[in-house]
Amino acid sequence: MSHTQLDVDLIHRTLAGRTVGCRVVHHDTLASTMDEARALAERGEPDGTVVVVEEQTAGRGRFARAWVSPRSQNLSFSAVLRPTAPQLPYVNMAATLAVARCVAETTRRAATIKWPNDVHIGGRKISGILIETAMAGAQVDYAIVGIGVNVNFDPSAYPEIASTATSLYRETGQKKDRSEILGHVLTEFDNLYCAVRSGKSLTDEWAAMLETLGRTVQVRWKERVLEGRAEAVDDQGNLVLMGADGTSTTVTAGEVTLQI
Repeated sequence: MSHTQLDVDLIHRTLAGRTVGCRVVHHDTLASTMDEARALAERGEPDGTVVVVEEQTAGRGRFARAWVSPRSQNLSFSAVLRPTAPQLPYVNMAATLAVARCVAETTRRAATIKWPNDVHIGGRKISGILIETAMAGAQVDYAIVGIGVNVNFDPSAYPEIASTATSLYRETGQKKDRSEILGHVLTEFDNLYCAVRSGKSLTDEWAAMLETLGRTVQVRWKERVLEGRAEAVDDQGNLVLMGADGTSTTVTAGEVTLQI
């Protein structure tokens, strides 16, 4: 199987019987897998439906930043999930841990998480995760988890990200089968998501991989810029920031731009 085209049959076989990946919808080109997954969620598609694409024309990361990903070289996919409101904070942790586990196993290098949901190797970004949630009152209607993983492209060819990004290819010197990588990530994601659905907290495991803790960081939060030491995360994954004056502030992931 060529590395340039996803093997959808292989992905279906890999994920048979699982929640995440119970249905995999493959497209050649989309503006955004997030938008397509949202449309499917609105139509009632089941928990665990995944949308994957060869090329996104308007892929985005957190805060509407563009996501650079050449056609059929990386992975761009989104999952429709239907957690309860108390489970929602752990969905981000499940997605991030799933990618980090796959990346570490594939590269044989330590993967770390930049709070709240970027995966790094050696300080360079290899994956970004975006979560958008639709609420019905206090209940979660659905959550869309968008994941981009740099697989077979060389970031050094793109000056705007050459110094800050990496890929599985850059780390190993080998092209990878994207279908196998996608199956690996979604298998890990399903294991972790099912643990969350059964009531498990992932905070300790997730926090242990955070590269952010112990560092002095700047946080843009609610129109303010806070600077302090990243002391800890609470059980919901919010960052506890200790200012120079000794005051502690807890900031939530969805409202923050982090600069180290």
